[in-house]
Amino acid sequence: MRLTIHLNDNLLAEARKAAAESGVSLSRLIEDSLRESLAQRKNPVRKRRVRLTTFGGHGLLPDVDLDRTSCLLDVMDSLDH
Repeated sequence: MRLTIHLNDNLLAEARKAAAESGVSLSRLIEDSLRESLAQRKNPVRKRRVRLTTFGGHGLLPDVDLDRTSCLLDVMDSLDH
């Protein structure tokens, strides 16, 4: 099937170079790239859940704001003394 598409000049030059280096036609390179892109959409990579090891304790200390570094440093300094 024939189809006309518009590509950025730099992208087209890069695609032509990649096709030549791979020894395939530009059409074949575009077809393979499109197949790969569509396959990734159908089968998204599942991210593994990260499990963090914790040691004892009962959660956060009262009034600790994890978004404020200065608050965390104050709490850590008070625990050292």
